[in-house]
Amino acid sequence: MSDISRPESGWRAFWNRGGWWKALIVVVVYLVVYQFMPALWAPAIAAAGETFASPAGVFWGLGMPVIVGSVILLLFSWSLGWLPVPLFSKQPVPARGWMWIAVVLVLIPILLRLFGTDYSRYSVGTIIMAFATGLFIGLSEELLTRGLVVNLMRRAGHKELAVAAVSSLFFALLHSTNLFAGQSFVAVGYTLLYTFGFGVLMYLIMRATGNLVWAVILHGLTDPTGFLASGGVDTGDGGSGGLLGLVFPATVVLILAGFVLLFFIRGQAYPELAKKKAVATV
Repeated sequence: MSDISRPESGWRAFWNRGGWWKALIVVVVYLVVYQFMPALWAPAIAAAGETFASPAGVFWGLGMPVIVGSVILLLFSWSLGWLPVPLFSKQPVPARGWMWIAVVLVLIPILLRLFGTDYSRYSVGTIIMAFATGLFIGLSEELLTRGLVVNLMRRAGHKELAVAAVSSLFFALLHSTNLFAGQSFVAVGYTLLYTFGFGVLMYLIMRATGNLVWAVILHGLTDPTGFLASGGVDTGDGGSGGLLGLVFPATVVLILAGFVLLFFIRGQAYPELAKKKAVATV
């Protein structure tokens, strides 16, 4: 039996009907909670010092918000009966061979940073903590946008082009709060372009591999390699020479590819839901 036909409580019935505005509610609530969570352990953040100076700095400065966020999102998904199906099960829409381009485009910057970074400035514990934190970043952000948002859009009967576009837009909007952290409009504008294009590629990776897990893993490798290459969060790629010098052009290609490949997305996950919605509105 399809998960969309399971017996429903009022809570589950509300969310199972889906809708882009319900997806927006989930994203906004998560964003608000994420922004205010660090205030709960502010003394620990202050005691740990600079984020990448120690494992404790990484844990309190970056790890705790995404760990707690991941737990909250998993509990919310569990309350809806969406674990593991449909969030971590086989994709309901068939993949296309060209979608594997997204895997390659995302892997290239990861590998350039992975092998081009000077790790001597970090302790082993800091490096391990950075990669562990990256996995939770991947889990929380992918579960939110490519998991919950995508599923809510699909349950409302939307076609996959709209699903990919809206989930990527919401993913980009998550990073618009960098403006309140003191970043310039130019820097935030570039971040929004990057995160939208990256979001499209993450959607394609989920479709190509057939499971959200692989998007989580690749996303979970993207952030820590970026942090360690640059020595901080949202501070660039860490250098202009060697392998790191190739990261920026590879990233530009990634962004452009995300915008272009978006318009090749076809299909619909639950066409029967779209038909029911059309009949209900007649």
